[in-house]
Amino acid sequence: MTAIACPELRLDESRARANLQRMRDRAAAAGVRFRPHFKTHQSHAVGRWFREQGIGAITVSSAAMAHYFADDGWQDITIAFPYHPGMHADVEALAARCRVVGITLADSAALDGVRFTRPVDAWVKVDVGSARTGFPADAVDELQALVDALSGRGDLRLRGLLAHAGHSYGARGRTQVAQVHESSLALLRRLRDSLQTGERTLEISIGDTPTCSTQSEFPGAAEIRPGNFIFYDLTQWQIGACSLEDIAVAMACPVVSRHPARGQLVVHGGAVHFSRDAMEFEGERIFGLGVAAEDRGWGELLPDVRLVALSQEHGIVQAPAELIEAVRPGDPLLFLPVHSCLTADAMGAYRLGTGELVEMKPRLVWPGPSMAMQRNAIGPAAVEVRPRSARPPAARRHAARQPGTRARPCAPRLPFPAPGGSVPAP
Repeated sequence: MTAIACPELRLDESRARANLQRMRDRAAAAGVRFRPHFKTHQSHAVGRWFREQGIGAITVSSAAMAHYFADDGWQDITIAFPYHPGMHADVEALAARCRVVGITLADSAALDGVRFTRPVDAWVKVDVGSARTGFPADAVDELQALVDALSGRGDLRLRGLLAHAGHSYGARGRTQVAQVHESSLALLRRLRDSLQTGERTLEISIGDTPTCSTQSEFPGAAEIRPGNFIFYDLTQWQIGACSLEDIAVAMACPVVSRHPARGQLVVHGGAVHFSRDAMEFEGERIFGLGVAAEDRGWGELLPDVRLVALSQEHGIVQAPAELIEAVRPGDPLLFLPVHSCLTADAMGAYRLGTGELVEMKPRLVWPGPSMAMQRNAIGPAAVEVRPRSARPPAARRHAARQPGTRARPCAPRLPFPAPGGSVPAP
């Protein structure tokens, strides 16, 4: 491999496109709508691969992400993160520029005193077992009151019940995943049947990559919203949701020092690149596994090359003696990530096998009154740092600010340079 100046997240386009085709075909065969979650790739360029497959409705995890994809022409967007009143200006702005905007409700007080000037779709979040957000499936009286209230509002279109079976990530093997899938849908069907009436039809929307990747039927569901499947990762492989050959991203990290006495290498690749998500592999806690480098991608798994510790910029790699002897400082090593969503978000861009750099959603200058207010008042150029902006210190991040003011941007995160090149000046 060509020497690199800093960590790069490599993206195998052919693997990602194959993952997309397979999931689209699965949804079509099951007779459900496919509303993929774009929080994993966060990229206009990758999003266009979905559009090429005839997909027109998407899911995002923030108003900022919704604006970003609306900028590229997406007109049917569900924000699958709980709505709160601080999002009002952004949702109003999105409703003005998109054909369909959906919000997710996880608390009956979230709409107190809130009215929208344009119709907005509303989905009621149900907790089917992950114990994160959503109404308990047995809170029928509370849900009945909420559904009745939503049905009587002219500014909202009640669509139905939405869930994310996040506890599927604790499953190991397809049998356990199937159990999560079946129990989650059974809860949602029972709840839907108790809440809907002859005049009110409720749909079911579900979305998690383990169940959507392994199940062929989604009884009662109208749509599925998986996201991680476009790249997959070691976690999905460990669950049984994908094969190693399906994983479409790998981190390239230059070696910075060798330590044969302790059987380790140190690479430039730390928590700010991989995130801190870890997994158990053969009794050891790891943050990534090595793969064999090839000219335009990577090949077989190297299970004895393990990323075993991370600090901010450093990665500690346990490796066989022959590899430690063979490499030199600057040589790149490739690792499959534990959690591709967080790794991609940390990196902010991808390198294709052709050498092309693919940028992701820019990170907004912290923290602004709201994205919509910033865009309207001072324009996108004044509130975005391309391609990414580092987070400010916690003391500044949480400091009280006056409405209508915005914070000074921190040092921007630069796109990684071309292979063998230098880092561009900001």
